[in-house]
Amino acid sequence: MPRLRFKISMSLDGFVAGPSQSVENPLGIGGGRLHEWAFRLAAFRALLGFEGGEVSESTPVVEESLANIGATVMGRNMFGGHPGPWDAGKPWNGWWGADPPFHHPVFVLTHHAREPLALEGGTAFTFITDGIEAALHQARKAAGGKDVSLAGGAHAARQYLAAGLVDEMEINLVPTLLGSGERLFDGVGDNLHGLELVRTVAAPKVTHLKFAKR
Repeated sequence: MPRLRFKISMSLDGFVAGPSQSVENPLGIGGGRLHEWAFRLAAFRALLGFEGGEVSESTPVVEESLANIGATVMGRNMFGGHPGPWDAGKPWNGWWGADPPFHHPVFVLTHHAREPLALEGGTAFTFITDGIEAALHQARKAAGGKDVSLAGGAHAARQYLAAGLVDEMEINLVPTLLGSGERLFDGVGDNLHGLELVRTVAAPKVTHLKFAKR
C-alpha cells in the first residue's frame, strides 16, 4: 500500500508557522526563516522553476522527499485563502499561481464543498468534506501505486498523526526561535504511533530528523 509521507520545517521551540498568519503573510511573522535553508538549494529551486542554488547535505534529503510521490493531501489552511465558505465571486486558487509545483492530484481537507480545480502542469485540486480518512483513500487511489505526501499545515498533520496514519515523517529542525505561532504537536499527546527515529542528517542551517514505521 502507498505510504503517507509527511515533511515539515519546525523551529527549536516547536513552531511550524509564526504568529499572525494571513493571506498577505501566510507563514506568519518570522515563519519565512523556517524555509531559508530550502530556498538555498538547487534541488528545491528547480521545483519552483528557478535557476541556481547550492548543493549540501540537505540535497539528498530533499530529493528523496520529492521522489515517488503520486498525490498530495493538505489542509484548507495550507491551500489558503479566507476562512469559511468559498467566495464564488473571487475564487481562491492557491498560493502557487497557474502552474503549481505539485504536477499530480492534490486533495484539500475542508468543511465547505467546492468543485474540483484543474490548473496547469497536471495539478488538480479536489476538495474533500468527509474527513481525513476519505481524503487519504482518494489520494491513494489517485497515486497509482506511488506514495502520498502529507503537505500540512499543522492542523491537518496533527489529525493524521493522532490517528496513526502517518508512515514516514521528516522534521526539518531549524536553529531559530519564533516565540509563538502554530505548534505542530499540540494535542497529539506522547504517542508517535509506531514512528521511530531512523535517520539524522546535520546540515549547516538545518537538521533533518526522519521517523518511520518499521
